[in-house]
Amino acid sequence: MFRRGATKRCESPRLYKFRDPCPGAALPAQTRGCGDNASGYHSRMFSYRHAYHAGNHADVLKHTVLIAILKHLCAKETEVLAVDTHAGAGLYRLDSAAAQTSGESSEGLLALVARLVQRQRAPAPALRDYLDVLASFNPDDVYKVYPGSPFVMQHLMRRNDKIKLFEWHPSDARALAGHVDQLRVGRQVAVLREDGFVGLRKFLPPPARRGLVLMDPSYEIKTDYARVSECIQDCLKRFSTGTYAVWYPIIPRMEAHDLPRRLKTLSLQSQKPWLHATLTIKSGQQASAGAALGSDGKPKRPGLAASGMFVINPPYTLNEQLKAALPDMVDLMGQDKHATHSLEVGGTH
Repeated sequence: MFRRGATKRCESPRLYKFRDPCPGAALPAQTRGCGDNASGYHSRMFSYRHAYHAGNHADVLKHTVLIAILKHLCAKETEVLAVDTHAGAGLYRLDSAAAQTSGESSEGLLALVARLVQRQRAPAPALRDYLDVLASFNPDDVYKVYPGSPFVMQHLMRRNDKIKLFEWHPSDARALAGHVDQLRVGRQVAVLREDGFVGLRKFLPPPARRGLVLMDPSYEIKTDYARVSECIQDCLKRFSTGTYAVWYPIIPRMEAHDLPRRLKTLSLQSQKPWLHATLTIKSGQQASAGAALGSDGKPKRPGLAASGMFVINPPYTLNEQLKAALPDMVDLMGQDKHATHSLEVGGTH
């Protein structure tokens, strides 16, 4: 049985001074400006802000997979390189104006925790590991802080491991650098304000030939889908034994549908094992006339209903972990009869 306070916590949790990456949070995400520009990049690259989505069901899936991979890689003494190509601000407040505007964490982490308290059995081990990490950032049993992938990585990795964080958005890059500075970990963590798809190349292969690359762009522009597959193809040539984890949204767009198929093809061509997991929590249909109303008096948009994780060279343990965790995610975060999951594996270890 799960109860609040049942997960492990740090002896002395760190108190972070937060840097707000979204000072214009009162405005809709589509109309907010980023504050400054970078010539040569599409303006829509700067409209997405993860502060609005932190702790949603897609984060639960992504970080459950990320934690399982990192725990496996760190079980051996050899140092590990972890790269996040789209790192965001690194830390988020679930009680911030941005998070409150979207309310997405109430369909993700907060729904998961609330339903766990109600039911009479413990979560799957991989979900337990996820909650242990979250508890380390929320020592008072109130989930106000959400660690993004950079802080999940740093929390689990050892002093001799290296972490490279790419973030191109000006405000998020500044917030990320400020948050990382508070860790006082020196050269273990590097923040680079560069295009992660390009900057990643200089770190592959890592000296110890052990590493994880996480790719989770916003996909607000269609070319992100092609850039992910092109980047993976290049990475497999440079570092064929690395683990590559790709998050993507499941939306009615041809590019989103084609991405996992392309990644499967690249895996097969490189003769590498792969794993593909998806999570759907609700129907993806547009809000009906009877739907709940937002502050503007209009029906709330349904938001993202599903997402997927595609992993090349996954740990051999990951498949069994997700076999137990994915049904739990559906049970704990599912909203209607459309809630479901899928899990596929291919290739050989």
